[in-house]
Amino acid sequence: MEVIKTTIEGLLIIRPRVFEDARGYFFESYSQRDFEAQVGMVNFVQDNESMSSYGVMRGLHFQRPPYTQCKLVRCVKGTVLDVAVDIRKGSPTYGQHVAVELSEQNRLQLFIPHGFAHGFSVLSETAVFQYKCDNFYAPQADDGISILDQSLGIDWRVPVECAILSEKDTRHQLLKDFISPFEYIPESKNKL
Repeated sequence: MEVIKTTIEGLLIIRPRVFEDARGYFFESYSQRDFEAQVGMVNFVQDNESMSSYGVMRGLHFQRPPYTQCKLVRCVKGTVLDVAVDIRKGSPTYGQHVAVELSEQNRLQLFIPHGFAHGFSVLSETAVFQYKCDNFYAPQADDGISILDQSLGIDWRVPVECAILSEKDTRHQLLKDFISPFEYIPESKNKL
């Protein structure tokens, strides 16, 4: 696997090594040994999958401490625009985001450490999205930043009139009203 750094410390794009021939293709979507050697020690405990149609926007989600989650996300069918927003107090990139197109064609993955809000928009007719988490879902800690917060400057590549959001996702607060429970720890002091 190839690990590609993004413009925000800690957010990493993972490109798997794919073997293709006349029969099709094969790749390791996750290897604990390789991940630990190149990214760090993460104990993933839960795998999730969602299916959505064009225009669905999910996010921007996170779990509050002590139930924080880091995630390794990928799109196994269709195409999504995957976005992570830095919400770590004291971070030099606080409020900034990275957007990566994840698709069944490019097979890219995004690693999202603790202290980020995460969401995606579906760009294809349908999309199947999978992600690994290092903590179990905790509804009492479930929170988010508004996916429609224009101050974030995210181009979701879905016209607003076509966007499909859950009722919960329409009620999340704007970043300017958010008091972050996450502290920034430079990578040199904390691997994850």
